[in-house]
Amino acid sequence: MEAALRALADESRRTVLEALADGEATAGELAALLPIARPGVSRHLRVLREAGLVEVRQEAQRRIYSLRPQPLAEVDEWLGRYRALWEQRLDALHTEIARGKRERR
Repeated sequence: MEAALRALADESRRTVLEALADGEATAGELAALLPIARPGVSRHLRVLREAGLVEVRQEAQRRIYSLRPQPLAEVDEWLGRYRALWEQRLDALHTEIARGKRERR
């Protein structure tokens, strides 16, 4: 999970993952989404591969990338504890806002 979190820390890599959530893409298609040079895109793709977030297959001269959801599910499971904490706090905030509106009437 550590490698996945480090990979997710970069905006360019999150952009790639968002694109792959819609389906497979070639390295060239992914590179077109990023405002960086092709070698930089290759480095980002390597980080994502090493973190287990994407997989790649060779198709003639093209590399086709696809999303691997399992590491993201592990991150989501870990975040679940914190999500519950925030949901409780947001529910309490909602209650206080509603109470304040009633008192103003």
